[in-house]
Amino acid sequence: MAGERILVVDDEAHIVDLTRLYLERDGFSVDSAADGEAALSQLQQGEPALIILDLMLPKLDGWEVCRRVRAESEVPILMLTARDEDVDKIVGLELGADDYLTKPFNPRELVARVKAILRRADRGPQAAEAPIHIGDVVVDPARREVHVAGHEVRLRVKEFDLLRSLAEHRGLVLTREQLLNLVWGYDFYGQTRTVDVHVAHVRKKLEPSRLVRIETVTGVGYKLVV
Repeated sequence: MAGERILVVDDEAHIVDLTRLYLERDGFSVDSAADGEAALSQLQQGEPALIILDLMLPKLDGWEVCRRVRAESEVPILMLTARDEDVDKIVGLELGADDYLTKPFNPRELVARVKAILRRADRGPQAAEAPIHIGDVVVDPARREVHVAGHEVRLRVKEFDLLRSLAEHRGLVLTREQLLNLVWGYDFYGQTRTVDVHVAHVRKKLEPSRLVRIETVTGVGYKLVV
């Protein structure tokens, strides 16, 4: 993980400098862009390990940058929003962001989130982990592949980890807090809406299955059932 390149996209110089300071202290390499167009231009030169993307940017806002990046790449994206608005977070997650932080943020928390996202995105060898078969759904941790009714379905990093966690605990109810810990790997301070958004994404991708579904347990969480 050390030495991996992070692209920080923010027009506030003090935010970029603070983020760079803490990330470089932990061994990351940091590039920056001050607007959406510059960010996309940098991405043409090479894909970073992760993008920290502010929503309120000159020229192209963070939502549009995220949309364009997701059209071509699955690079992890951590969004920054200056407003504690659910709609900002939900729209960002719907566009494919992996996580979000609200400004002002604790830089140590930002680094913890970056590390957690990169750990989950690591596609290194996992040959010891056997595929999980549930009805007509196969979740293969070693290859990070999912087959539904005989056809491969493409899931993003967090979507795969969410389905895998539910599959490993099939038939059991997992609370939103448990899923946050299992999938995101840290205390999410009670912000559980991100789980609901990702569950909605995974449900849509499981639609070809006639046997398997994610069931909502009202007031508690979710479980994978056949």
